[in-house]
Amino acid sequence: MSANTISTKGAVVITGASTGIGKVCALYLDRLGFRIFAGVRRDEDGNVLRGEASDRLTPVFIDITDSASIDSALKFVSGEVGGAGLAGLVNNAGISVGGLLEFQPIAEIRRQLEVNVIGHIAVTQAFLPLLRKDHGRIVNMGSIAGRMPQPYLGPYSASKAALEAIMDSLRMELRPSKIPVSIIEPGVVYTPMWEKARIRAHVIVENFPQEVFDLYGSDISAVTKVLENKEKIQKAAVSADVVAKAVAHALTAKKPKTRYVIGWDAKFGVFLSRFLPDRLLDWLTMIFWRELGLKKTTQDIGS
Repeated sequence: MSANTISTKGAVVITGASTGIGKVCALYLDRLGFRIFAGVRRDEDGNVLRGEASDRLTPVFIDITDSASIDSALKFVSGEVGGAGLAGLVNNAGISVGGLLEFQPIAEIRRQLEVNVIGHIAVTQAFLPLLRKDHGRIVNMGSIAGRMPQPYLGPYSASKAALEAIMDSLRMELRPSKIPVSIIEPGVVYTPMWEKARIRAHVIVENFPQEVFDLYGSDISAVTKVLENKEKIQKAAVSADVVAKAVAHALTAKKPKTRYVIGWDAKFGVFLSRFLPDRLLDWLTMIFWRELGLKKTTQDIGS
């Protein structure tokens, strides 16, 4: 073990570990020697994790939008770790609600914020006493969209921006308790979420009234092509393994970073945002979407 890391032994709770980034993180940390409590919402997902991990990994049912479910998970984990407490909490569970803000159902926006923001706060509040026992760490799965909001992803970008602000506040509040708080800011990561988004987008588009197509027809076409273009998305995306390594660093480094920007697109975007005026940055963002979607839209800035 290198001189700049501490022992990797300890218990870690990871929410949203059924698939995607959460699953990759759970398995990676398991291989490092952590005792993992992997949050799932279906027994079959827990069984799959058991089959791929060591006996240090234990699936735990947890719905982060349900207080009773959080309390039940807390009771179980507390009984398992006893006085040892937790070495880490990885707030990973999340959903992505996209679409045109003008026509986005308010209920869907509320659901986005409930899962990606309120749910993480509820879980963090619940598990903080266990984290204090082991001077544990909190790692939150954010997104570069929280610092650079994206078109057609307004609710998702808003949820990640809110998470940035809340965790910045929490980091300062927990400083006396010596509980580090980090946030991971990936760019494009290809996970099963893309396939779910593609299927959902088709359902939404099929139910749009004609007014939506009259106003945003070319935009809808471009976004649909982005979701369909798996090869181009995968080429632009970073591997979930890279995200898992950043999570591991946040849990083991003597001085973890407050932010981990992951992926060339995210790093380049942060660089540009420091120097470019908003309208120029808007235009470049739309170019990025055009490159993924292969066609220019009539709604682009500067068109």
